[in-house]
Amino acid sequence: MTRGTTGREGIWISSHPDRLRRRTEVVAVDPPYARTDDVGLVIAIARYNADAFAEAYRRHAGAVFSLAQRMLWERALAEELVQEIFLRLWEQPDRFDQARGSLRSFLLMDAHARCVDRIRSDSRRREREERTARAAIVADYDIDLEAYDLDMAEQVRDAMATLSDAERRAIELAYFGGHTYREVARILDQPEGTIKSRIRTGLVRLRTQLLDRGIDGSWIVN
Repeated sequence: MTRGTTGREGIWISSHPDRLRRRTEVVAVDPPYARTDDVGLVIAIARYNADAFAEAYRRHAGAVFSLAQRMLWERALAEELVQEIFLRLWEQPDRFDQARGSLRSFLLMDAHARCVDRIRSDSRRREREERTARAAIVADYDIDLEAYDLDMAEQVRDAMATLSDAERRAIELAYFGGHTYREVARILDQPEGTIKSRIRTGLVRLRTQLLDRGIDGSWIVN
C-alpha cells in the first residue's frame, strides 16, 4: 500500500520515493557590477576591481573594436588597439571625466586618437623605408656602367636591324621572348626545322655585326 499525505485542497501527494517530483527553480544571477552605471565602474576600476573592469569591457569593447577596424582595416591591428585602450583605462582611470561625456564616448575618442597615431606612424615608417631604398639605389648607381649598357643596347639594336625580318622575328621570340623553338614555330606557323635554321643563321650574322663594332659577341650562343 502506498503511503502518502493529503495536501492542501485535498490533493493526494504520494510519498513513494519514485513518485516524488521536485520542481527546481532556475534563478538568473546578474554578473558583478551589471547594474552599476559607468561612473561607478570607473570608480571601482580606480580601486583595482577586476569585476568592474570586466563589466566595462563587456559593455564597450565591441564599439571600440568596430571603430578601430574601420580605421585600420585589419582585424589583428584592431584587436591589438582594443587591448591597448582598455589597458590605459585600467592603468589611468582618472583620465575619464564624466563632465565631458559618457565612458563610451571617452573610450571611442581615445581609440580614434590612437588609430590616427598608428596610421601616421605607419606612413612615416613607409616613407623612411622608401627614402632608404632610394638612397641605396642612388648609392649603387654607376653612371659609367649605365652609359655602357645604353650604348650596348643601341649597338645590339643596330646589329639586329641588319638581319632579315624572318631571322629577327625568330630571334626576338626565342631570345628576348623566352620561347622554345617549338613555340616559336607554332607562333610563326613555320616548321620547327626552318625556325632553328633561321635562328642559327641570324645569330651568326649578329655575332659578326657586333664584332665589327668592337663588341664581344661571345655571349651569343646558337
